[in-house]
Amino acid sequence: MKPHEHSIPDASALTSWRKSSYSGGSSGDCLEVADTPHPTVPVRDSKLPTGPALLFSAPAWTAFVGAVYRGRM
Repeated sequence: MKPHEHSIPDASALTSWRKSSYSGGSSGDCLEVADTPHPTVPVRDSKLPTGPALLFSAPAWTAFVGAVYRGRM
């Protein structure tokens, strides 16, 4: 993947999507993350499974999840 690519137009092209066990209820406001062998972390809106997925570097995603966990986001 080229460094300037920050999204995947059709997120359904990836098959290993998962959402947090904390995503409960039926509000539908969930992010899903795909497990891939690539050095990026694909993230999509669960309401739009064929929509785009944003790509984050692994360190950026780890920092974001850590900040959310610590209550800073």
